[in-house]
Amino acid sequence: MSSPPQPASRRGLEAFDSRDFRRYQLARVMAILGAEAQAVAVAWQVYSITHRALDLGYTGLALFLPGLLFLLPAGHVADRFDRRQVILVCYSLQMICTAALLAITVAGYHGVFAIYAILFLVGSGRSFSGPASSALIPHLVPEKHFVNAVTWGGAIFQFANTTGPALGGILFTLPLTQLFPHEPHLMDFTGAGIVYCFTLLSLVWFIVLISTLKVRPGRMEHRAASLKVVLAGFQYVRSMPMLLGSFSLDLFVVLLGGAVALMPIFANEVLQTGPRGLGMLRAAPAVGALCMSLTLARFPLQRKAGIKLFISVFIFGVATIVFGLSRDLWLSLVALAILGAADCISVIIRGSLLQLATPPEMRGRVSAVNSLFIGASNELGEFESGLTAQWLGAVRATVFGGIGALVVAGVWSVMFPSLRQADELTSAALRKQAPTPEPEEAEADATLL
Repeated sequence: MSSPPQPASRRGLEAFDSRDFRRYQLARVMAILGAEAQAVAVAWQVYSITHRALDLGYTGLALFLPGLLFLLPAGHVADRFDRRQVILVCYSLQMICTAALLAITVAGYHGVFAIYAILFLVGSGRSFSGPASSALIPHLVPEKHFVNAVTWGGAIFQFANTTGPALGGILFTLPLTQLFPHEPHLMDFTGAGIVYCFTLLSLVWFIVLISTLKVRPGRMEHRAASLKVVLAGFQYVRSMPMLLGSFSLDLFVVLLGGAVALMPIFANEVLQTGPRGLGMLRAAPAVGALCMSLTLARFPLQRKAGIKLFISVFIFGVATIVFGLSRDLWLSLVALAILGAADCISVIIRGSLLQLATPPEMRGRVSAVNSLFIGASNELGEFESGLTAQWLGAVRATVFGGIGALVVAGVWSVMFPSLRQADELTSAALRKQAPTPEPEEAEADATLL
């Protein structure tokens, strides 16, 4: 007896046919909302204690340092153990950390060192959950729907990443003591306390949904930890010019074209729009990226991925130059929206290359290497933008950064022809460049089989 026909997927929503993918994204959107809201509360709480901008920088440093310290072991753990279990352990740690933030808030603690220590633990959890989460996604959907899954993942991230800070600000200012004047104990939960309660609930939601996933990827790397095994991600990236070119292209383009860090200067001194204009400028790239994500979900990237990657970087550079030269708010907003849309195309292609060109047993370690490139570009990009703006002025720094992005795109298209020639986004097409396993590795794999 033949099985009943399956209902046809709506075009652009193919990834959502997977139960696990739906649950993972529902969990992810809540986790991002909670994390972004918590970041707002922590920043406000730290600044209200010290009134020093430098201390705000230390909060970012406390979150960033674990990513550098635990880069290699995090990638190995993602390949050595069940990735779903790794994610659950990491987010359980983050839930404990949020509970600790709530406890010291309710207790009226007015020191920042405990907050920094908690943030370091939060960053440690994220450094291990990042590679595991990235490597888990290919297990959630069939390969033919993977690009669609990456596209929707980007759209969901943009939505949560832009909504989370606003939600955190709203929760932080909830007037519970005015609404309930006869409940004085609510004073302990106003401001940061309310936000931390919301983040706790979001983490509980995340853990429950991830626990219900049916996928069990299990152990991918069966060899015990050794320097060679741990460094295998770097070795694989170095031996794959397409991946090395993709990672380094993003690194240098973001380093040179990081206009986001200079937006307060443009809003105040160039466009003279004040805080309201700054909010619009900050939102414009996310709006462009979200619109492009929804468009690509309906009309997916299929062929000539490498050419489209370089075109998107070229558009990114041109849009950066236009933004730097603009003296009109609306032209600046359009330029930033186009910049965000172009960056979205680049992110989707590079994310697909990362997962589809990497064998399943290596995805955790290669994702960790990619995280290093992304973290370096974001953190150092803001520093580079501030430094060049100090020397040249914000306008010249932004324009030269856009020109630099164009130069990098041209040079990289020549240096990495395999990246430029990447065509179909499938594992079979992309892994043709993969290095041949060493004899001892091939023997080990055969034994396992």
